[in-house]
Amino acid sequence: MNDTILSKRTFSSEEIKELNKKYHLLSVEDRVAQLYEDFNENEVMLTSSFAATSALLLSIFASTNARQKIYFIDTGYHFDETIEYKAKLTELYGLDVVSVGASDEDHAFTTANKTWQSDPELCCSINKVKPLELIKKKFSVWVSGLMWWQSDHRASLDIFEERGGILKFYPLLDVSPEQRDEYIKEHNYPFHPLIAKGYHSIGCKHCTVPGDDRSGRWNNSPKTECGLHL
Repeated sequence: MNDTILSKRTFSSEEIKELNKKYHLLSVEDRVAQLYEDFNENEVMLTSSFAATSALLLSIFASTNARQKIYFIDTGYHFDETIEYKAKLTELYGLDVVSVGASDEDHAFTTANKTWQSDPELCCSINKVKPLELIKKKFSVWVSGLMWWQSDHRASLDIFEERGGILKFYPLLDVSPEQRDEYIKEHNYPFHPLIAKGYHSIGCKHCTVPGDDRSGRWNNSPKTECGLHL
């Protein structure tokens, strides 16, 4: 494996525009392959929640670059089914998964105070945003599986965007729900077990109920994002 330590890069608006122009012409598989032509693997941070249909993106990365680490944000509040799905995909694709999470003290605070009820923004900040902030400073590119149709915010994104001091890369951004499901069925990828129970966007067990798209997240709340992708 290439263990070269690289300096974190920044990108001009023109460079990002050119990347988008090039990657919009590519298939999802070709986008992932091209990523390793344009960036060193040590510059790339890939995160996955192992929720809903994570098998799609993870399988493509596993077949393109098996050395790619996948960072899983372990909030401590995941459904048992999510942990089981994570274990299944890790074994199935031979993934190199690294878990990151809040400090014991911070997590104990949100548990004792049931912060997800009184202040879900703070709970997400402590258990999701803060732990990732500690590691993302090492990388130039952050890959995640966001798609346009999932929310109004995500509909405003482009394949490459500078956000929070890092270049975000969304290779699945323009994949429709129908294309996603067809791809998964064609390749016989396993769905998250809660899909069959009506969950279509799966986060922490305290804040997720069955529902279409992201309507089951932070139910009865105007909140639509955990804060990682804002």
